[in-house]
Amino acid sequence: MLVLNCSMKLQMLEKMLRWSFPESLKVYGAVMNINRGNPFRKEVVVDSWPDFKAVITRPQKEKKVDDLDHYTNAYAVFYKELKAYQELLENTNAINWGQVFQIQGLQDGICEIARSVALSKQVDVQTSSFQMVLHSDPDKLPDVRLQMDPKLTLSYLDVSHASLLSKTWSRGGNPRSQKYLANLICCFPSACVLDDNGYPLSWSLTDQFATMIHGYTLPEHRRKGYSRIVATTLAKKLHSHGFPAQGNVLETNLPSITLLKSMKAQFLPCSFFRVIHTPFHFLAKSHL
Repeated sequence: MLVLNCSMKLQMLEKMLRWSFPESLKVYGAVMNINRGNPFRKEVVVDSWPDFKAVITRPQKEKKVDDLDHYTNAYAVFYKELKAYQELLENTNAINWGQVFQIQGLQDGICEIARSVALSKQVDVQTSSFQMVLHSDPDKLPDVRLQMDPKLTLSYLDVSHASLLSKTWSRGGNPRSQKYLANLICCFPSACVLDDNGYPLSWSLTDQFATMIHGYTLPEHRRKGYSRIVATTLAKKLHSHGFPAQGNVLETNLPSITLLKSMKAQFLPCSFFRVIHTPFHFLAKSHL
């Protein structure tokens, strides 16, 4: 196992990951953030260099962490050989198995290996999957600001909005999620529609893997085109910073799927997987 801490190697890795789109997108987004200031203090682990067969982005080892915070204790994975990825998890200290954490990636083997390795580590796993989408050329999307009510404002999220976002997030509603969302708002691009009192009606933000997440419109303000305005704005913003305009959506979320299709988003052939790992001794605690 090697930790890549050389800026030249990390720049090289970013370029190399482009050759493996779309499966490498999650790791690619994380590496881009590392190479552009590293606001979430991540680092990169590979099985070998430069001919790596597996790569993991993880929280820096020296960073003080909350062992129950699976939002921040997040890893992204891409492998060329499944065996190499499994060996990283089994035979090294690439992963902190003593905490609650999540692994994200776009390859089926991530769930497969999680189930096989976690039992020997006395860790429970919960998996979820989503459709992965990509806006290949957001600049071609129409300027939706022209469709806005002049009483409304197209802006970016503020830290003061974190509480509302946490309450309306399917994975939120607790102090850890609120803190995590506040950090995302501070570190990464976001977009929202504000009323004349500065209250957000619709929003979306970017996570630590350069992915658009938590697209949401308050129920009483739906069917007014706000989601399109927010999604288009954020996609353009990410693209202008050189990031892929990527996102994910539940297969059952038909309104969002319809919106994305109308925006000519590309639905990728690979699914996005999130695997939350919880050590057995934490299961009895009501922390998630």
